[in-house]
Amino acid sequence: MLPLEPEFITPQDGHDKQDCENAAAKRWLRQYGSRYRALGVTLLGDDLYCKQPVCEAIRQEGLNFILVCKPDSHKTLYEWLAGLETTTGGVHSVRVTRRQGKRTYTDTYRFVNQVPLRDGDDALEVNWCGLTTTQADGKVLYHNAFATNHRLTKENVADRVKAGRARWKVENENNNTLKTKGYHLTHTTGKGDRSTSAHLLYIWRTFPA
Repeated sequence: MLPLEPEFITPQDGHDKQDCENAAAKRWLRQYGSRYRALGVTLLGDDLYCKQPVCEAIRQEGLNFILVCKPDSHKTLYEWLAGLETTTGGVHSVRVTRRQGKRTYTDTYRFVNQVPLRDGDDALEVNWCGLTTTQADGKVLYHNAFATNHRLTKENVADRVKAGRARWKVENENNNTLKTKGYHLTHTTGKGDRSTSAHLLYIWRTFPA
């Protein structure tokens, strides 16, 4: 994983609308996307970014994506999944049983290629994968799903899901350290005098300890 330059959510000159995460993401892509194109970079993100304009902007810059894809915000996609399961069996499944100490866990991967991200004739087609982890008594310990432009197979779906989940390593091992280990990140997210706080945040995010 690579530390990337941040793009702050802040009012933009000449814009009446309030700034937001998606607008900041598209600004970042325009400014830095070409820098990472030759590396074949795959961008990770939560469900907030799993929208067609952001996905199209990522692909236009020659980058890849693996983004969290929740049912509540992708009703059309999940309707397609339900239809494929009941009519053609088009949703593939891979089950892996593993032991961790004395406990046994089952990882069930499900995936399908080329489903619409949203409703409409111009909908972007994405590839979808999900993981459900259960323990021996059937209790669900983990469940999540992702949309990606990477083509999925039985051989690579576990690695694609692992990559999608890796975003939490940044959240837990970097951001939470800055919040809870004396760096007081949550107290410096404001702009401060002459953007001092934003500058400090930029240094921490670009060059994590």
